[in-house]
Amino acid sequence: MALDQDGVMLPRLRPTDVARRGVTFGLLGVVPLMVATLSISGHSDRKEFLSVVGAIAGLFGVSLVVVGAGFWWASAGDIRRLRDWRTLTSQAASVTVVGPAFLRSGLFLSILGAAGLGLYQLVDTAPYGSWLHG
Repeated sequence: MALDQDGVMLPRLRPTDVARRGVTFGLLGVVPLMVATLSISGHSDRKEFLSVVGAIAGLFGVSLVVVGAGFWWASAGDIRRLRDWRTLTSQAASVTVVGPAFLRSGLFLSILGAAGLGLYQLVDTAPYGSWLHG
């Protein structure tokens, strides 16, 4: 990797790359959610688990996306990777590292929350006695 005069890795992060990685992590996170859901035996317990996970993950995800996008905007194009933490020269410069991390984490949690609420709907409408009903 190439470095600029401040020791920051080039090329700089782009919003589409950060968003693509966050969505990919979110889609991969649905697999453990499915496994955890199928390990819960009671129907009402399964629905409650999915509703709580979906709501909390969605709420935190949207919050992190908004804060991360605000930090990205505030950093004025000086976006750095987490590996560039050692190149920060002031306390206010941490926004350049935290913005992409919040954006990626927020997208991950938003996808996980949407999947949890979608799975809740599937479990809720599953016919009695099916493997999805529990």
